[in-house]
Amino acid sequence: MSRARAAGPDALPWLPPGMAAEPAPPSAADPLTRRLVRLAGRLAAGARDLAFPPACPACREPVADADGLCVACWQGLRWISRPYCERLGTPFRRDPGPGALSPDAIAHPPVFDRARAVAHLDGTARTLVHALKYRDRTELARPMARLMAIAGSDLRDGADLLVPVPLHPLRLAARRFNQSALLADGVATVWGVPADPFALVRTRATRHQVGLDQSARAENVRGAFALGPDAALRLAGRRVVIVDDVFTSGATLSAVARALKRARPARIDVLVFARVVGTIDASL
Repeated sequence: MSRARAAGPDALPWLPPGMAAEPAPPSAADPLTRRLVRLAGRLAAGARDLAFPPACPACREPVADADGLCVACWQGLRWISRPYCERLGTPFRRDPGPGALSPDAIAHPPVFDRARAVAHLDGTARTLVHALKYRDRTELARPMARLMAIAGSDLRDGADLLVPVPLHPLRLAARRFNQSALLADGVATVWGVPADPFALVRTRATRHQVGLDQSARAENVRGAFALGPDAALRLAGRRVVIVDDVFTSGATLSAVARALKRARPARIDVLVFARVVGTIDASL
């Protein structure tokens, strides 16, 4: 898209003399124009809120700000924040110092480099994940992605590309959307890092992971992902962040990371909305 050029004084006679003497990008528009644009945005938002009052995305209770959670749902999120394992992102009960690794990360190093999550996969987080994934609440992707962008802020530095976990074409046709791709788009908007939904393909229709134990989950997704057309060229030497809605056993994310490694990226990190900490619930 070509950049619009600033109009001359003849086209906009209300501009102060000399204001449009030289072309300027939209970000450098005159102060009056910027104020008018902001005012129009506030008026549009006000009209929208009158017609559709903001509601909590989790429980639909009235809230002050669009996309904001109500107090009860906010308190129902068990946030994951430091101190946590530098590799797996699992929280520590006590602070062992910067850069510490959990026993699990030492005994079983993950295929990826780092993982970050917003919250534990229970309470409000589980409600949001299930509503997005199984009840077609695609509008939830935006507020969830904003929280993910904050939780994974240390992954943003140097990140080159966001890669959502792909769905098999049959499942995508049935669901009509890929929740991981929606979340990746939301994070991309906040971070200013591009998302590539075609970097990977799902080569076979796997069973749902719900109800499977850890070993069965790993076997279910073994070899289920491959690089997309020309993806090796786009990924080589890049710092990649895998985006998904949940981290349960890590089987799917590990299979995705192994597929990405064939392109020889410089780094592979993982960003999810919620994750299981401790024993895996077979219902997840």
